[in-house]
Amino acid sequence: MENWTLGYGSLLTTLGVGGFLATGGQHKTALIPAGFGSAALGLGLLSRRVSSQRWVLGGAALVGLLGFLGAARGLRQLPALLRGEKLERPAAIISQSVMAGLSAAYTVLGVRGLLRA
Repeated sequence: MENWTLGYGSLLTTLGVGGFLATGGQHKTALIPAGFGSAALGLGLLSRRVSSQRWVLGGAALVGLLGFLGAARGLRQLPALLRGEKLERPAAIISQSVMAGLSAAYTVLGVRGLLRA
C-alpha cells in the first residue's frame, strides 16, 4: 500500500504543478492537487518509518477521499467539455476530473488494503 500511496502522491503533485505551468502560472488554485499529493507523499514516506502503518495509511485513504470529494464537481462538467461546448476554465475541469478519478481509485485501493490488514 505504501507504493500505491507514493504513486498517488506523485501523480497528484505532477498534475498540480503541470496544471499551474499549463495555465501560465496565473491560477494558483491549479496547485491544489499538488497539496493533496504532497500530503499523500508525506504519509507514504511516514508509513515506511512507523510500526503501525494502518493508521498512517488510513490517513492517506482519508486524503484520497477528501481529494475525490473536492474535485468531483469537475466530473459534472466533463461531458459538456467533451461534447465541445464552450465552458469557463476548461483546464480546471480537466484537472479536477483527473484528480477525482485518481482519488476515487486510490481510495478504493486504500480501503481494500485496510480491510485486508
